[in-house]
Amino acid sequence: LTFLAWFFVFGEDFSFALSAAIAVLVIACPCALGLATPTAIMVGTGKGVKEGILIKGGDALETAHKVTTVLFDKTGTITTGKPIVTAVIPVDGTERETLMIAASIEQHSEHPLAEAIVAYAKERKTMLAHITQFKAVPGKGIAARLGMHDFLLGNVQFLTEHGVKLDRVTEALGKLEDDGKTVVLLAQEHKIIGMIAVADQIKPQTPRAILALHRMGVSTYLISGDNRRTALAIARQVGIKETHVFAEVLPGEKAEHVKRLQQHGPVAMVGDGINDAPALAQADIGIAMGSGTDVAMESGNVVLMRNELLDVPRALRLSRLTIRKIKQNMFWALFYNVLGIPIAAGVLYAWTGWLLSPILAGGAMALSSVSVVTNSLLLKRARL
Repeated sequence: LTFLAWFFVFGEDFSFALSAAIAVLVIACPCALGLATPTAIMVGTGKGVKEGILIKGGDALETAHKVTTVLFDKTGTITTGKPIVTAVIPVDGTERETLMIAASIEQHSEHPLAEAIVAYAKERKTMLAHITQFKAVPGKGIAARLGMHDFLLGNVQFLTEHGVKLDRVTEALGKLEDDGKTVVLLAQEHKIIGMIAVADQIKPQTPRAILALHRMGVSTYLISGDNRRTALAIARQVGIKETHVFAEVLPGEKAEHVKRLQQHGPVAMVGDGINDAPALAQADIGIAMGSGTDVAMESGNVVLMRNELLDVPRALRLSRLTIRKIKQNMFWALFYNVLGIPIAAGVLYAWTGWLLSPILAGGAMALSSVSVVTNSLLLKRARL
């Protein structure tokens, strides 16, 4: 159009019209637009690695800025994942008998609570007995036979389903759970004979991470297989609303809770265990702890290599900064084209007699690319 206008409409010579047309072609080259997104993504992912945040691909980095809700698994994420026994409370029999039976049953389980009970028994040099008919029910407990008697070891729901009456321990059980303890109940046949209180320490940086997310306008939720009282006690300590707690959730149900939250906006799931993998995969952004299982890290879009929860708000902030850089880059790239093309076409020639040469147009085009790359590199200096 530039060539036709100058040559046929305004009657300029061929070389003049061709020079103007070439200048338009050169300055309209969309190099800067092509660099706007990939340069920002590359710098953003590199910045994440230096901060201990491994982001698997640009799509995860771009999606994370939309997250409005973060769902935390409790064990190993909010807490250290290394529970310790704080009390053995016999109801019938002695403390030593209660510990011996419970540890004998738990020695065949790989659950963190089981490992804590067995370790506690070994510390006290408790002899473990041989058990038979071992049957584990995920998320609930274990049924086993020791000698001539059948035993049940697990949570309130598990024992209640098997007809065990808990009236004798209701008050003590409630007090322990209100203190944030997880209580493992031991029953012989249909009679409660003891309780073991287990505490999982909250990670020191957890409350600060939750507060940082709230300041960013992100809602936080807690999901746990523990009973509601214990889960609520943990939530209160870290600053999560009691209405944002999912308790007594079986491992296979976590993904369903993620789906429900996704009805209100993009969700990030933070977890570390094998049973978190389906929820991590279901979430818009799966954030796996670096100390977690290989399955969890494979399922997540983001891996926190330093195993620090404060890196969760840092990861979201990095995503927001990266998207901001992309938008800035798009603006500058389009600004050069919108401003440069009319000038190259000669709109100022009638008033100033000045026409942009193809050489200057090439310089301006290169400058737009340099400005986009430089703006992206400034992301390296940002504080997360």
